[in-house]
Amino acid sequence: MAAFGASLSALLVAFAVAGALGVASPTPAAAQGFTYNPRPPKPPRPPAKNDGQMLVQATEVDYDYNNQRVSAVGNVQMFYNGTSVEADKVIYDQKTKRLHAEGNIRMTDAEGKITYANIMDLSDDYRDGFVDSLRVDTEDQTRMAATRADRSSGNYTVFENGVYTACAPCKDDPKKPPLWQVKGARIIHNQQEKMLYFENAQLEFFGVPMAYLPYFSTPDPTVKRKSGFLMPSFTTYTAFGVGVEIPYYFALAPDYDATFNPRITTRQGVLLQGEFRQRLMNGSYAIRAYGIDQLDRDAFKGLPGDRQFRGGIETKGQFALNDKWTWGWDGVLLSDYYFMSDYRLAQYKDPFGSFLSLPTEAISQLYLTGVGNRSFFDARTIYYLSFSGNQSSVPIIHPVIDYNNVINSPIFGGEFSYKMNFTSLSRETAVFDPVTTLANTNSLCTTASADPMARLPSQCLLRGMPGTYTRLTVEAQWRKSYTDPLGQIWTPFASVRADAINADISNQPGVSNFLPVGDTQAVRMMPTVGLEYRYPFINVQPWGTTTVEPIAQVIARPNETHAGKLPNEDAQSMVFDTSNLFAVDKFSGYDRVEGGGRANVGVQATTQFDRGGTINALFGQSYQLFGLNSYSVADLTNTGVDSGLQHSRSDYVARVGYSPNRTYTFSVRGRMDEATWNVNRFEAEARANFDRWSVSVMYGNYAAQPELGYLTRREGILTNGSVKVASNWVLQGGARWDLEANKINQYIVGAGYVDDCFVLAANYITSYQYTAGSTPPVLSHAFMFQIGLRTIATSTTSSSSAGLQ
Repeated sequence: MAAFGASLSALLVAFAVAGALGVASPTPAAAQGFTYNPRPPKPPRPPAKNDGQMLVQATEVDYDYNNQRVSAVGNVQMFYNGTSVEADKVIYDQKTKRLHAEGNIRMTDAEGKITYANIMDLSDDYRDGFVDSLRVDTEDQTRMAATRADRSSGNYTVFENGVYTACAPCKDDPKKPPLWQVKGARIIHNQQEKMLYFENAQLEFFGVPMAYLPYFSTPDPTVKRKSGFLMPSFTTYTAFGVGVEIPYYFALAPDYDATFNPRITTRQGVLLQGEFRQRLMNGSYAIRAYGIDQLDRDAFKGLPGDRQFRGGIETKGQFALNDKWTWGWDGVLLSDYYFMSDYRLAQYKDPFGSFLSLPTEAISQLYLTGVGNRSFFDARTIYYLSFSGNQSSVPIIHPVIDYNNVINSPIFGGEFSYKMNFTSLSRETAVFDPVTTLANTNSLCTTASADPMARLPSQCLLRGMPGTYTRLTVEAQWRKSYTDPLGQIWTPFASVRADAINADISNQPGVSNFLPVGDTQAVRMMPTVGLEYRYPFINVQPWGTTTVEPIAQVIARPNETHAGKLPNEDAQSMVFDTSNLFAVDKFSGYDRVEGGGRANVGVQATTQFDRGGTINALFGQSYQLFGLNSYSVADLTNTGVDSGLQHSRSDYVARVGYSPNRTYTFSVRGRMDEATWNVNRFEAEARANFDRWSVSVMYGNYAAQPELGYLTRREGILTNGSVKVASNWVLQGGARWDLEANKINQYIVGAGYVDDCFVLAANYITSYQYTAGSTPPVLSHAFMFQIGLRTIATSTTSSSSAGLQ
């Protein structure tokens, strides 16, 4: 082992010629559910030593002091500042200051890039020289090769017969052409411009030329952001015909950039789109704008889009005030509410997102959030932009503020916490929903009629009150758990809650049938004390451990005041099952509060098998002990009615979950009538995940709930799955089957080729979307095609139509 002096310190720079061979690797866009196969994560590299010393190890090291030449021959290994070089022979001439290496050259730099060559001859200042039979493997597994690389003027490097790919070589036959590669007769690297220029380039698949480009350029790997054209995309839709987007990216500065992507359509002209983004020291923001001067307004005749100019603005931002506080905004402003749907913008670009949930509005909001060790604060004001045209029926949230905190030190030996919610909202027009066939058929619950008697609680629900509603809720809670010598767990708890409510309700037709109109003020108090009891029994067997745990909960409190006589905006959802069997208050929001004495009882059993696998089961029931049963009192939305809790003895609720291993998961949950044991609600779900396939199936059966508008039993099956039919071929799909109507009303089917460097996929999607006005949603059909070359480009083509049955 020998150490060279600082005169050879330029060796590392000399080998940096390989750095010009990488290609920038942008993050691939995930489209239609098909993405590149993941690569295993690599451990971070330790920082390179930077002591200016070079270590050389070889079979023979000769010092020719007369000619000032140093030669290392035979299994040469050099180490310098994190870079290692291996070769059969290395000669450094101190007079000419040239480095010559030959034979099985392999260089690994500090970033993990590996360079192979047969001959390297370079000046130590890296201004000129050449490399023969060059090949480079980068850290992100891209590869490039050239028969020769020449360096001149300290700026230009010319690669003869260059080849680039992001595909791994074939394990069985490394000489076999990769799945795809780009060849160039010459590749010129301009170091000053930081650009790579390809001449006479062609794209090959499995060694067969598929596309020819006489000339193209791309930034070199040292450039993270560079202005230029991005991959185009294609869209077809009846309303605008065929659309082609040609994005152009502007790298304006290190902290901000912009993208301009006009869409040229055959029927409506040019849809201009642009986005500006900036990242600051403590956050970032973005602004996106759209605009089109429509050529064919008749395509939207009688619809919101029947206008000359259409457009919109979207913006979002988020900034950190410190390590605990964050503020931000989201904003949407449109010329008409159906603009994004007509031109397939925003969430309409991804029909997968609307497979299970239909987007009904865009959200504009301003928010402030703080997170402490055991506290949370969130304040926001929200404006919902309706996609269905019912803007006057959508509330404006002036603000909604939530705060909760858990005191770190115990109080009376237990945990003390408190929370607060402040909600203020306004709505211009009342929202009614029909609950009978007569009301639905004759449109009795629409606001078109001025007859107040057309909208009665027996025919309609008042989903949203017109006017202004403000409520302040403050609640303090205390609880303590201890275990007695027999292993019984006792948990006493207490809370007190206060609500201050002010409602200014507009006297619109039919509203007075549900609520007192005009100004209403109310104060509501709810003190609560209770005790929870658990007694786990454990049985250990050679095959596993079983725990059986009886649970009982007794709660005492006064009746709910003003029950059913106040607005209900945030507590309209009421599903009674095992998840809220032991909830002290089973209402989903603050606008209703559970009152009266109640007992919740049940038994939970868990079995853990020694060889893996778990079974968990819970069965229970709830009892109204005394006072007014809040769930039997109908409010303006009938919340709690037909929930299974409306009688003094509730329905039975149960669940069973079984996971034999990490592959399979099975669960069953249901609610049975207390008197007849008829199934009122039943769900069964199964999931399986293997290396080559995955599937999930969910079956649901729900009894009619006429008081809530569900006049018939609902029954259906929802499925999702994917299977790797070959090493790189994937099929995926999903469907929702309405068993009552015996109709598959929504489905997704897709197929694709996926590997670590290439994606080719096609998908056919159906999803529901709203049409103009208050008409029911219609089924939209879309076909999407995707092709992706890792590190080069990802492009998609889509075709869609709406209203097809």
